[in-house]
Amino acid sequence: MAKVILPADMGQLWEAMEAHPEARLYAGGTDLLVRLRAQAGPPPALVCLERLEELRIIEERGGELFLGAGATHAQILEHPKVRGRLPVLARALASLGSPQVRNMGTLGGNLVTASPAGDSLPPLYVLGAEVQLISRKAGRRLPITEFIKGPGRVDLNPGEVVAGVCLPKSEGWTLQHFEKVGRRDALAIALVSLAALLRLSSEGVVEEARLAWGSVGPTVMRAPQAEAALKGRPLGLASLGEAAELAGQALTPIDDLRASASYRRRVAGNLLLRLAEREA
Repeated sequence: MAKVILPADMGQLWEAMEAHPEARLYAGGTDLLVRLRAQAGPPPALVCLERLEELRIIEERGGELFLGAGATHAQILEHPKVRGRLPVLARALASLGSPQVRNMGTLGGNLVTASPAGDSLPPLYVLGAEVQLISRKAGRRLPITEFIKGPGRVDLNPGEVVAGVCLPKSEGWTLQHFEKVGRRDALAIALVSLAALLRLSSEGVVEEARLAWGSVGPTVMRAPQAEAALKGRPLGLASLGEAAELAGQALTPIDDLRASASYRRRVAGNLLLRLAEREA
């Protein structure tokens, strides 16, 4: 059995990481502990982050909203600033797993797992999230598009931990939408998901569109051509249909046991078409 270390503050965390450089870090463990069961042997040590209040902060910072990596999905979902200002993220978190998973799993875990099916990730992409990374001696920020490199691959240096994400002010969006399609109604891993931010004029013309799909590529994918096709046009089936066709050309899903690539492309476009219903 692996040794489990429970630092009570950041100082103890840095000491534990220096003493056990091969240790695996976790908070809720909803992803990591499941994966460890499938491995041949346990890691040299586990460092549990759940007692570190510094990583659970949710607060305004200089006009940005900071979401701590150690905050659980349930804590973020229930926060009034998230519900009031970021409904696209709230909708995604409400559909994530079960109440038990939302109460244990953390935002940082979703980021570091870097699954293209991670429910919190498409909203973070369209919201322009930046990932805050810290070590004992330094810190840095990366756009989420640069932090996540591929399935299970992130730009995290030895000695660094994810402190949280910084979200710029998100105001003036007429429509914030998240939807996913899975093989069942509850506890579903997304076959395809879509996060969308739309800013419309008083006449219903699209002034800006941000679209991000999950489970249709090695990472969450944007489709700039589809976004551009909507801009300057009334939001309706005609403009959305053209955008859906362009998105289908840009997305790169794969065939796997859960769905075929062609099915995922079709569903990705259909999710975009459903925005016409939301606006109506």
